[in-house]
Amino acid sequence: MGKLDGKVAFITGAARGQGRSHAVKLAAEGAGVIAVDTTAKVDSVPYLLATAEDLAETVRQVEAIGGRIVARDADVRDSEALAGAVADGLAEFGRLDIVLANAGISSPAPTLGMSDQAWEDMIGINLTGAWKSLKVSVPHIIEGGRGGSVVITSSLAAVYANPNTAHYAAAKAGLVMLMKVMAKELAPHGIRVNTIHPTTVATEMILNDATYRLFRPDLENPTRADFEQAARTLNRLPVAALEADDISETVLHLISDSGRFITGTTQLIDAGGAL
Repeated sequence: MGKLDGKVAFITGAARGQGRSHAVKLAAEGAGVIAVDTTAKVDSVPYLLATAEDLAETVRQVEAIGGRIVARDADVRDSEALAGAVADGLAEFGRLDIVLANAGISSPAPTLGMSDQAWEDMIGINLTGAWKSLKVSVPHIIEGGRGGSVVITSSLAAVYANPNTAHYAAAKAGLVMLMKVMAKELAPHGIRVNTIHPTTVATEMILNDATYRLFRPDLENPTRADFEQAARTLNRLPVAALEADDISETVLHLISDSGRFITGTTQLIDAGGAL
């Protein structure tokens, strides 16, 4: 018996990193998974984004443990593509209970020096994209009449300021009030809404040269080891970065019966980084 037997989850940004981890974790607990990610290029992002092969690997990992998954290429800025993915998932599974608005990007830059495009891409994907993801999916939870759960991936950056992250921090902070308003609106339907706020997590969005330079501006060509040295000073617990599965464990708690009375909250998973 799994904690999520018979339930269905819609997960954005599922091709790799935290999204893939969530998909596999939820499938292992009995949930059907509707997974989306995109192969669209975002020129302002200074690292390689997900590929079709990455999303196929998520499918492989879910199916390898006996899970069921519907995966589609959909950009969270594209409401029509998102709605199509959800419709395909509903055709397969017949219901929706959980939404994980997880997709996001990072593009460190000085506040007054970043390009207009970098700002617009960030807000479009990390904030507006989350809203579009919820808009096309949550009504199906309401229609089901069984209640449900929404978890939005915010960040430690929403509560703790670091230089060169104004657009990222603004988007992630915006998600908090989006969550709180929706928690009030959806409570009568038995639908809970929360944000999670990870510190650094060892995924492709963090493990790249741009992030290494963000953490170690004192070095011309910082390495992962240099980044980890600096990251340990951000977190109060002696850890440089969490693993994606650490975040998935908190997500599982929030969406399962053990979190049935948790709504409207900001769940820090930050190794003490906000202290």
